[in-house]
Amino acid sequence: MSSIHDFATWEPLLRLLRDGNAQKLAAPDGYVAGQISRDSWSMPLRRPSPPPGRAAQVEDVQAEYDAVGRVCDALGEGADDDGVSFMVEIAPTGRTVLHLLGSGPAAQFGLGPYPGSLLLVEDAVPEPWRRLPEPSPGAAPAPTADPALLERTLRERLPDAIGATEEEIAAAEERLGVTLPEELRALYRVTRARWEDWGDDHEAAEREAQAVGCELLPPDRVYVADARSRRCFWEFGAMEAVITPPDAKVQGLVGSPGWIAFGDNGGGDRLAIDLTPGPRGHLGQVIMLSHEEDTGAEPIADSLTDLVMGRLAEGREHHDEFPAVARVNVRALPSVEAAAHPDLEVLSIGAWEDEPVSLAPVIGLPRLRTLSACAGTLADPLEIAGLTGLEFLELGPEDWRVLLDAGAVPHGLSAAAIEVRGDQHPLRIADLADEILALGNRPAIPRTVVEGDLGPAL
Repeated sequence: MSSIHDFATWEPLLRLLRDGNAQKLAAPDGYVAGQISRDSWSMPLRRPSPPPGRAAQVEDVQAEYDAVGRVCDALGEGADDDGVSFMVEIAPTGRTVLHLLGSGPAAQFGLGPYPGSLLLVEDAVPEPWRRLPEPSPGAAPAPTADPALLERTLRERLPDAIGATEEEIAAAEERLGVTLPEELRALYRVTRARWEDWGDDHEAAEREAQAVGCELLPPDRVYVADARSRRCFWEFGAMEAVITPPDAKVQGLVGSPGWIAFGDNGGGDRLAIDLTPGPRGHLGQVIMLSHEEDTGAEPIADSLTDLVMGRLAEGREHHDEFPAVARVNVRALPSVEAAAHPDLEVLSIGAWEDEPVSLAPVIGLPRLRTLSACAGTLADPLEIAGLTGLEFLELGPEDWRVLLDAGAVPHGLSAAAIEVRGDQHPLRIADLADEILALGNRPAIPRTVVEGDLGPAL
């Protein structure tokens, strides 16, 4: 067991939580809950106000950073790579019971102290992550693709650059299992983008990025941006759909075996050569995969030559998600009837001010695979039993209770989620999650109880 399960690791943080939540902890069955990952945390900590006339500074919250830092340092020592949720009860005497909830193989890390998606089928991924590109037999390179011009231009801009050898390019192709396009091979013959080649020239990387049009990855770091390269959280991925209109340049995929990622825009978005373009795209066009989106990519240039020459594509492509994805709420579709369509894949029922709705209009739809319904929006949760094609279901705790008690949870689910609103007891939500996981004979959420004594509050 790692030090994440040691009371001493948590003690400074628990003292801060007690100081800021004395009234809540003193209430009957009182507790404080939160979560910590290695790069963020969420919990009810009281932060001191800076003196009048001065902005908040790091030293004002140094105690918080130090206390949380002890827990973050311990996370990497064990299996809690994503993070840990916790609930703590502290008696007036200082007697402390800390409940730690991990993610484990069947429960993804969630928001706040509650579990994320529950995997009822091992290694299952949402449908968009299983989608392969459609064939594009008529696709051809753009007329602007000119490896010779590209190479000549870059040699003029980067006269001192060290290019990759044919052996290095061949090694990259063997590792990827794909032949690099001629434009990309020409680029790497000019520069291999290795830091060690630049020595003490600290501005070399910036000059190269300006010359190429992006921050270039070395040949040994080029990768295939297939669906596995985009991390999948079920509660988000199940709400997506692959949409590729007839006039699209880029297929609306999560990833493709024909997307060869070779660069970065400096903000975490990857540039790739597209060998599986959309109906109006060019073979070898340059696309950008946003780190803030789960599906699709933005066309950047018709060819790598265009990127280098600064001839960029005009704007983003915008595609309507309906009818594949339908959102019923006070600001979107007015009813479930309006969402019903043979192509409907994802139905989300959100904030609702009218009477609870019936699911009858969407029962029997052939492609419906995801249902997410906020608590109190469904007139009869048992209607869900008629949605036999569901692979993902997200409901509030009360609706899950109705389904579980009636034995009416759809049998084909690959994953599920509990939508928690407000302050609900984390252990009761974890118990409900374990009950759902048991339907697929999946492991329960890992739990550890750590006890200690903080002594009376001063």
